[in-house]
Amino acid sequence: MQSSAFCVKGNLGFRGGNRRVLAGCCDSRNGKEVSNNLLIRKQGDLFSGLRVSLGAELGGKRSVDSVFWKFEKARTSNVHATEGEMDDVPPTKIQVKSSGSVLPYVGVACLGAILFGYHLGVVNGALECLSRDLGIAENTALQGWIVSTLLAGATLGSFTGGSMADKFGRTKTFQLDAIPLAVGTLLCATAQSVQTMLVGRFLAGIGIGISSAVVPLYISEISPTEIRGTLGSANQISICVGILAALVAGLPLAANPLWWRTMFGIAAIPSVLLALGMTISPESPVWLYQRGKIPEAEIAVKRLHGKERVTEVMNNLTAESQGSSEPEAGWFDLFSSRYWKVVKVGAALFLFQQLAGINAVVYYSTPVFRSAGVASDVAASALVGASNVIGSTVASFLMDKQGRKSLLITSYVGMAASMSLLSLSFTWKVLAPYSGFLAVGGTVLYVLLFSLGAGPVPPLLLPEIFPSRIRAKAVALSLGMHWASNFVIGLCFLSLVTKFGIGKVYLGFACVCLVALLYITGNVMETKGKSLEEIQFALSAGV
Repeated sequence: MQSSAFCVKGNLGFRGGNRRVLAGCCDSRNGKEVSNNLLIRKQGDLFSGLRVSLGAELGGKRSVDSVFWKFEKARTSNVHATEGEMDDVPPTKIQVKSSGSVLPYVGVACLGAILFGYHLGVVNGALECLSRDLGIAENTALQGWIVSTLLAGATLGSFTGGSMADKFGRTKTFQLDAIPLAVGTLLCATAQSVQTMLVGRFLAGIGIGISSAVVPLYISEISPTEIRGTLGSANQISICVGILAALVAGLPLAANPLWWRTMFGIAAIPSVLLALGMTISPESPVWLYQRGKIPEAEIAVKRLHGKERVTEVMNNLTAESQGSSEPEAGWFDLFSSRYWKVVKVGAALFLFQQLAGINAVVYYSTPVFRSAGVASDVAASALVGASNVIGSTVASFLMDKQGRKSLLITSYVGMAASMSLLSLSFTWKVLAPYSGFLAVGGTVLYVLLFSLGAGPVPPLLLPEIFPSRIRAKAVALSLGMHWASNFVIGLCFLSLVTKFGIGKVYLGFACVCLVALLYITGNVMETKGKSLEEIQFALSAGV
């Protein structure tokens, strides 16, 4: 960029820190120049997307890296400058006390995430007992299908969820989602044959696939910018809570082998609560605005953020939609040159997340611990689930402070190290006396580090980086990659362990973590503290 000094006629205002400076002519002072990137927009048709460079310094040691200019229909113009990083467009932070609250509605949405985690984890402790009860104790192939049928259904559900969210809205999609969740749960709990169990798992999988697409989408669209990272982390925390609940629910199995039916059956309760809760939850203002339902969008914003922020939020929605009167994107649009660059980042993040081995650990930690000589294998698995919750909770506090990208990098570095430790504990004979301790410790460390970044960041980051026109479908496509790879791992993990040994399989997971680290370093942008509008401007400018 080049520094420039030029005069702008009219009453131009911009903020530097807590002060407001009115300027008719801008230039550099005190012999110092700071290059600033200004994005000029008008809320009508003129000046859309015009970029100019400005050399200016606001005084002292503080500088502004980027400024968004909005030319309004009024005679005067306001230029808002905010501090940020040189490589991204910084956020416009308006501190307005809100009388609304999104927390109850985030909590309702997170019931879908809890069910997501519960259905993933419930098979961990129940698999051995249900296999004996259904007469497949010696058939590892059918056991693998019971695990993976859920994931096949989730793959279908994730794609379906994106289309449903676009067509019916976010809240109605949640209500419809409760049907396969509840029916699938009851079929699993009452199954007297493998076929019934597979159908129930498939239906439950469709349900959690829809939830996995809609929960982060809904939370991202209703959350205030300044706490969007924290609230987005609630999705991952809820998944971890669901997994932990499933692992803890398996503790009575030792005394009652038929307890596995109760474990499946109780998942019907949050399914019903999700449907009921969404009847009183506001629709996403983003979806309402896109459908031209402006009054309804204003009412939703008032309920979510308070009447004080209605104008601010509606202006942001207007700005995000400026210059785009295009219809809703189709599936093939995701593969166009216009969108594919950002879509493939989302798909890659979920692909790496699964190929790094997290769900192999979640599904099979109990038999792995048993093979390592751990006496209380179910209790050890519950400890793994607890570490998942703890890590995700810590991540929720760091998300808006440390940033998404830095947490991803830290997470994958630690995961590579802990998977390497696990691999060595199973292959080095010198470590054999400590294999039980290392198996539990290494797994807990791996899950803890996963839950700091690789777990919570992708479902939060994707709705942020995808333009509103493709957001629901792009999230669904990325989650389809998640579930497809998850399905393959769930189906093949035991066979791979039988053929190559657990040590080599874990070493492969460590290698995937290193490849993911390289990809993230070069391809993922930081979105911390930026509004959805600002992120889209940054991406469209090639930042």
